[in-house]
Amino acid sequence: MRWLLMICLVLLAPPAFAQGGLVRIEGKNFIQPNGQLLHIKGISLGNWLMPEGYMFKFEVAKAPRQIYGAFERLLGRERSVEFWKTFRDRYVARDDIQFIKAVGFNTVRIPLHYALFMKDDGSPGGTMEGEGWALLDRVLSWVREAGLYAIVDLHAAPGGQTGINHDDGPGYPLMFYVPRDRRLTVRLWRAIAERYAGNPAILGYDLLNEPIAAFHDLATLNPKLEPFYRDVTNAIREVDTGRIVFLAAGQWSSRFDMLGPPFAPNLAYTYHSFWSSTERDSIQRHLNFAALHEVPLLLGEAGEFTDEWNA
Repeated sequence: MRWLLMICLVLLAPPAFAQGGLVRIEGKNFIQPNGQLLHIKGISLGNWLMPEGYMFKFEVAKAPRQIYGAFERLLGRERSVEFWKTFRDRYVARDDIQFIKAVGFNTVRIPLHYALFMKDDGSPGGTMEGEGWALLDRVLSWVREAGLYAIVDLHAAPGGQTGINHDDGPGYPLMFYVPRDRRLTVRLWRAIAERYAGNPAILGYDLLNEPIAAFHDLATLNPKLEPFYRDVTNAIREVDTGRIVFLAAGQWSSRFDMLGPPFAPNLAYTYHSFWSSTERDSIQRHLNFAALHEVPLLLGEAGEFTDEWNA
């Protein structure tokens, strides 16, 4: 959903692409190829490859499909298509990435909508093509040029993984119910990993944004989350060995209780926090999970849009 800052609870160190290799995980820490600790201080490129109604300040058209529909009604189909092509081409530019580096961030998180990367042509696995690939290629080249890291995040999976407007699904997390949607999601991640295998600009893959909203059938859905993570991680590691994989907590990335100890190397865990206390008690449950399993945590989304909270 919302985005501003990403914070990891370790020490600050700059990227070190010159050393080659990938960032890895040792215990609770992210370790750069040169052996230095990495403190992730990042910002998300929200509303670019994944439009969201609250970022446009829309009251009715909140899901991407609703936003696209509203623009088509206003502009007509042809002009609407032209608008979105221009929007995606210009919304994030090389100067933006350079600015992010200049003001002290070291990481960008890139939310994706599956429909920009695959076409559902009725085949069992869909077709892995779309305008998103060239745009992602370009921004990753800028990220690497600037000496930043990128986290690639699947914000909208086939069928929807959350069950609310920002996954662009039907209002229920069908990806966990419909085998074909699940297969398409796994196949998309494998295609992403195959394309960017070994790319040192990519810190890791954030498999699902805010899976399983709190008001759905948690007794049925929560036990499905970790098996899905296992399947996707295995598919990724077949073609991109050693890449960090971020596993998001359930219930809008607020609870880890449905997840067990790490099932593979180089796993990190990500949670989101909004309108919360800035005291330790607001994240103590997440710290307990990290301590129990000796794993790193990433605060993947936060931001109350007040200077006082952010400070």
